[in-house]
Amino acid sequence: MPKSTFFNLPEEKREKILQVAIDEFVQYSYHQASINRIVEEAEIAKGSFYQYFEDKKDLFKYIIEKSGEKKLEYLGHILKDLETLNFFQMIRELYITGIRFAKEHPKLSAIADRFMKDNDRKLMEEILGDSKYKGQQLFQGLLIRGIQKGEIDPKIDVELVAVLVMSMNLSISEYFLKEKKKDDLMEMMDVVDKMLYVIENGIKAKKEGE
Repeated sequence: MPKSTFFNLPEEKREKILQVAIDEFVQYSYHQASINRIVEEAEIAKGSFYQYFEDKKDLFKYIIEKSGEKKLEYLGHILKDLETLNFFQMIRELYITGIRFAKEHPKLSAIADRFMKDNDRKLMEEILGDSKYKGQQLFQGLLIRGIQKGEIDPKIDVELVAVLVMSMNLSISEYFLKEKKKDDLMEMMDVVDKMLYVIENGIKAKKEGE
């Protein structure tokens, strides 16, 4: 968490520092990102940086936390509909919301995607803390609820499937932004529905009449 001196800065200066840092982490991985480049571009002294943040990790963690807060704002309306949607409808809404977030906040989305793919488990534990497991628990809860309602095969490994469904949530946003028209809502929903078909029906060839 940034130090109080950072929050005491004028809003314009805080935003400039954050935007410069976000641009740095978009262009470079966490380990390759440079505090020297950040302070130079933000036009602050390096000593001032350490008055605002403990270190690069502190700054990066703050950006990830801010990204998570913004994403939660997108998810609020979905969680309110938890009781009225079945498992596959809920997953569809979560996937579409994930794409919308990625479209409207491409830099934050790119930083989070790269971080998750770096597979630095120690750093991930330090940065994400319990939030990664909370995400898995959300999907596990939805799966368990689906099993109880007769929507999901009770023989599945709930923990494993939760990880797979959560990973697909990240992958589908990246796929859409890279491969599809970024402003086509219908195409966005079509991509999500194709992914849901695989989740719901698998990839095994169907025999005639099935």
